[in-house]
Amino acid sequence: MTQSLALVFPGQGSQQQGMLRELAERYSVVRTTFDEASEALGYDLWHIVQEGPEDKLNATACTQPALLASSVAVWRVWQELEGPRPSMMAGHSLGEYSAMVCAGALGFAEGIRLVRLRGEAMQEAVPAGVGAMAAVLGLDDAAVEQACREAAGDEVVAAVNYNSPGQVVIAGHQGAVDRAIALCQEAGAKRALPLPVSVPSHCALMKPAAARVEAAIAELDIKLPRYAVYQNVNAEVPATVEALRQRLVEQLYRPVRWTDCVNAMFDAGSGVFIECGPGKVLTGLNKRIQRQIKGLAVNDPDTLSSALELAREALDVQEP
Repeated sequence: MTQSLALVFPGQGSQQQGMLRELAERYSVVRTTFDEASEALGYDLWHIVQEGPEDKLNATACTQPALLASSVAVWRVWQELEGPRPSMMAGHSLGEYSAMVCAGALGFAEGIRLVRLRGEAMQEAVPAGVGAMAAVLGLDDAAVEQACREAAGDEVVAAVNYNSPGQVVIAGHQGAVDRAIALCQEAGAKRALPLPVSVPSHCALMKPAAARVEAAIAELDIKLPRYAVYQNVNAEVPATVEALRQRLVEQLYRPVRWTDCVNAMFDAGSGVFIECGPGKVLTGLNKRIQRQIKGLAVNDPDTLSSALELAREALDVQEP
């Protein structure tokens, strides 16, 4: 049975030094994409991605443009090779911006500058050491939410990434997150462990960052995407540009509902999910959300060939 194709785009944490090097050696559009990004940023992004220093690549304001450029580069290679067209797209957190650029809702250079500002705003919203994030494994969503309510007190802690059944990330003030970790462990979580991040993403502490991003987005020419893009905060395709803008702003301080996004795309007919960008985090999550999903991550020539073959076979498309 012919199935629809979904392309998904990774978020922060998937970056790695040297990413896309082999793909760039085979396809010149990868370097061209990074050259465009470097021009928009005013520094050599490809050099940092390939040579480091690693702490600079991992700084949020650099990580976000690097991941956006990586995902767009993979998408451009896919188009160059006449890969099957997707019916839908989605991205996890920062990856939602990659989806919007690849779907034509936002220009690439504008997107690069916007996510740099987003990263800077996130870093500045909460001083280092004040916020924290933690992953909770093996506990249902309701139990994690209850632990956060009990742990909060006069601080902030909330479930912020619903990544797959039994995998939820929480974020907020350091002390509240520590209390929530202990309560999740008491409630029977298999694991509850702090994450090595400096920014408590997708919780109420990010509202100052959202105000800066909202002002920047208001200045941009944004269109409705040419493919259905499922947004993080409500797992829905925006009906208007105004709704799209608002969901992008809200995404900074509201949870990423990745499980709902994947289920919505699956219910809409997508059985094949190709992850465009470094790592394979989303590919693993997607298969835990829906076992019937066929999925591959594309980040080098071999995985690209395999993904093209999988997509063409599933969509019954003849090779060009």
